[in-house]
Amino acid sequence: MRRHHLAFTLALAFCLPLAALAGDGDIDKINGTARVEAGQHAGDVSTVNGAVRIGDNATVREASTVNGAVELGRHVQAESLGTVNGSVTVGSDSRIRDKIEAVNGTIRLNHNADVGGRVSNVNGAILLDDAHVAGGLGTVGGDITVGAGSRVEGGILVDKPGGWFHFGDSRPPHIVIGPHAVVQGTLDFRREVVLEVSDSAQIGPVKGATPVKFSGAQP
Repeated sequence: MRRHHLAFTLALAFCLPLAALAGDGDIDKINGTARVEAGQHAGDVSTVNGAVRIGDNATVREASTVNGAVELGRHVQAESLGTVNGSVTVGSDSRIRDKIEAVNGTIRLNHNADVGGRVSNVNGAILLDDAHVAGGLGTVGGDITVGAGSRVEGGILVDKPGGWFHFGDSRPPHIVIGPHAVVQGTLDFRREVVLEVSDSAQIGPVKGATPVKFSGAQP
């Protein structure tokens, strides 16, 4: 996982003056919430020290923040999402055409959410609730739950901590592949993890861990 590239790219972008990043239809805030109302269209939506909230049926190009959450309602369309020190929540039936990246934040994909690229973070959980990710999942120190009925192409990578991303948390990440979930591609674990896989799930080759089977809704 390109940990250093991810963090530096996001941090550098947010350190630039917001006015210099603004374009037609863009929304930029400092110390406040950047909001797109239900059914509206916008370009890049960003804030520092605040949340980004996109209403139901809205369309944006990118949504990003530093020190805040990115929250999408239902049936939202976006190109990509990113946050540093904050969570990302994608509402049901929403479509992200490219990637979702977070540093130190949970990423949650609700029912029937669809991501065309990769979903990755450094620390924080990744949670899929009957959702689809086409470009794989990646983390360093976070737990991953591929919930019941979810589908992932591109495998899963849990990278080993290194450099300034190692914050002293030695707890092995907990990876759960739920009932009837499908993970295509290699599940590559470069550090110790706890891997639990439903007996009705389908997964690709596993490197670096031994799957433990479970039955029922959850381990």
